[in-house]
Amino acid sequence: MPFPFFEHPLDTLLTSAGLLWTLAAVVAIGIFYRVSIVPLRGAPRELWVIYATKVLEIVAYGLMSSTLVLWLSADLDFSDASAGDTIAIWSTIMTLTTVLVGSLVDAIGIRTSFLLGFWMCLIPRAIMTATDNTWVALGLGLFPMAIGLALMTPVMNAAIKRYSTTKQQTVAFAMFYVLMNVGFAISGWLFDWVRETMGEYGSQEIWGMTLSTYRVLFFWATIATVPGLLITQFWLRRGVEATDDGIIFTPPAEDARQGSKIAKAISSLKEAGEKTAENFAKVWSQPNFYRFLVFLSLIVTMRIVFYHMHYTFPKFGLRELGPGAKIGTLWSVLNPVMIVILTPLVAACTARVKSYSMIAVGSSFAALPVFFMAMPREWFAEMANGWLGNLIGHTWLGLSGPIDPIYISITLFIFFFSIGEAIWSPRLYQYTAAIAPKGQEGTYMALSMLPYFVAKLFVGMMSGRMLERWCQSDGVLATRFLSEKHGVALEQLQRQNGDPLPERELLPMVAEKLQLITEKGQELTQEIHFQTWQFLHAEYPRDSTSLWLAIACMALICPIGIVVLRKFIGSRES
Repeated sequence: MPFPFFEHPLDTLLTSAGLLWTLAAVVAIGIFYRVSIVPLRGAPRELWVIYATKVLEIVAYGLMSSTLVLWLSADLDFSDASAGDTIAIWSTIMTLTTVLVGSLVDAIGIRTSFLLGFWMCLIPRAIMTATDNTWVALGLGLFPMAIGLALMTPVMNAAIKRYSTTKQQTVAFAMFYVLMNVGFAISGWLFDWVRETMGEYGSQEIWGMTLSTYRVLFFWATIATVPGLLITQFWLRRGVEATDDGIIFTPPAEDARQGSKIAKAISSLKEAGEKTAENFAKVWSQPNFYRFLVFLSLIVTMRIVFYHMHYTFPKFGLRELGPGAKIGTLWSVLNPVMIVILTPLVAACTARVKSYSMIAVGSSFAALPVFFMAMPREWFAEMANGWLGNLIGHTWLGLSGPIDPIYISITLFIFFFSIGEAIWSPRLYQYTAAIAPKGQEGTYMALSMLPYFVAKLFVGMMSGRMLERWCQSDGVLATRFLSEKHGVALEQLQRQNGDPLPERELLPMVAEKLQLITEKGQELTQEIHFQTWQFLHAEYPRDSTSLWLAIACMALICPIGIVVLRKFIGSRES
């Protein structure tokens, strides 16, 4: 979103609108300082180290997660279905490892876990930046990175608790959540900026390597990882803990050698595994547990929307809005900013409302807006040509010319979906803790991760196949155009092994037929790329509304089920 202050600072300050922007910024900074910074005075420096590393790591993670599906198809020549399956494997490894590494963190300590996690993110990200070899990029890059990311989640949560006092913890965790969303917003802006600057199929020479647009995004994710590693290495001390009596420092134990740590970690993992199996065996005999499983099954249908926004939305956005579309700003900026603003307000206004009721209302508010995406673009044409289209397209996104009506449907969906998320999502863990039998809260909380696991696996496997059916790639449309309209033999559009030519090779062939490229070997510029997409998009309309109708119907199962099964599921909440 372009802010006039940064374009013409003096002129802006002298206008009434500029004064309002400045006053709003000063008030916002003052409120933030009073509410978030003042209560954390006296906290050890380690707390601020965690905050800094959290923002940097979320920027890196946000860049990677937004780019992965595009990189798999554009750089590694994966089909939509193969890219989705790969993402399903990656996200499954990450989720399962997150559940299992809690005991490892307890055994080897926060600082060592942090450093291990950073190295297991930094090296794979560097490998994915440097190579386009599929086996190396996946085997030494993508899949090991899942383990590094899994190490980060529990250790950061544990660190916030250790480095804040009892009175500070509410604010400390709230600040942690706010900064997480700030990181996502930065990554969304950077994702769009790099793509807008280079084009979807651009290249740049960095340190002797010719990197594609998506590998340049990986490069910046790698760069964002380095400061977090250095800050942790040199500023995060061992044995520091914030207590109600002050900051205490416990020197490392004499046996805290590397060999002892490894043995302790292995022993801890074994004990945790046995204890987990024992707890799970107990809960299966409890009637309340089956109610909880039904509840989780319903939540899965809502969680799939989140992961479709990561795995399906990027390709959908580029195919329906064209190369360079600001899909990062639409989702990765608008959603986190709204969550930061709305979550504390909703929590303060609904503190006495039961969690189950909030989940029912919030999931309804989140599921219904998905149907905006299933509506024909013509339905939003009038709004696109009016003040709303001008506000979204020209003022916020900085677009020029007529605004595609799909920008309106996407923005309306994300806006109302984010309101629903702010209502129901924070209450999921509260409801889980409320219905869990005393002494088994940990087991139930671990099981509350199940929707993430199932949703990621399901969406990863389905997203690519849904795209292939309802929102085909430009490469597929180019093949149809060349074979049907110009009689190009299919053998010429395939490699020797029978695989189709990648999109980056097919589009210049289409541009040549359209006389957009007039010289042999001429580069596919951003302008020519957009014109080629524009022609294919008009020649072969996609059926993306059916894709989102399927997603919307699945999401609607959650609020309907929660309302219909209220007496069965919600009766145990205390």
